[in-house]
Amino acid sequence: MCSDKKDNIQKKEFFIDYYLAAGECNPQGEMPLTLLMRRIIEVATFHANSWGVGYARLIQDNQVWVLSRVTIEMTRFPRVNENYRLTTWIEDYNRHFSQRNMRLDDAEGNPLGYVRTIWMVIDMNTRASVDISQLGYIRENISDLPCPIEPMSRLRPIEQGHSVEYTFGYMDCDFNRHVNTVRYLSHLMNLFDMDCYDNYFIHRMEISFIKETHYGETCEFVIDDSDPIDSHMSITDADGDDHVRARFLWKER
Repeated sequence: MCSDKKDNIQKKEFFIDYYLAAGECNPQGEMPLTLLMRRIIEVATFHANSWGVGYARLIQDNQVWVLSRVTIEMTRFPRVNENYRLTTWIEDYNRHFSQRNMRLDDAEGNPLGYVRTIWMVIDMNTRASVDISQLGYIRENISDLPCPIEPMSRLRPIEQGHSVEYTFGYMDCDFNRHVNTVRYLSHLMNLFDMDCYDNYFIHRMEISFIKETHYGETCEFVIDDSDPIDSHMSITDADGDDHVRARFLWKER
């Protein structure tokens, strides 16, 4: 991690430096998308904590930050034994959502990819969203650092495709007692075989979290892969309600 993290405190732009160890890599010797998702949540958490509005503060009011949408677009992923930096900043916000962007750089400072995330605060009891206009730090710390990737496209219900059934277990859940963001992504990525990842990488990922999923719940993982480089997926419950919608845009290696 970043050795000079103290210098980041209360800055509009916040970064952490990392090193990609072999044990963290995917079969292609690169950072897996799931690890990047964990790093995104980690860096956002550290930045919010540095402003005094992270989990430790919000939980006093029985509130927590949750991810609503994530868009990632990569030129390439960090490789084994490579150092990289993840920088984050707030682009905008309204009563219900905070838009937090990120940039992933290699050791020489060259951008490898960008991230757009949408966060909301929910009440732990009602599970309803909370008005975040009360968090004045957001307004005071909006950054004009550019994020050149397009916002998320409109992810629609899948009209045709094939599906795999899965029942979520204990290891799929986090301290909020709902399915973890990274576990959703891990299951979605497992819909594609090794040959696919050997020949292609996920150039752009879009994922929208619509409804919470809990321990013991059985869902259908529905996939429309009729376009070989533009895959659409959903995680759908027994009533036909989508909990998650996602899109992978592939690029040849």
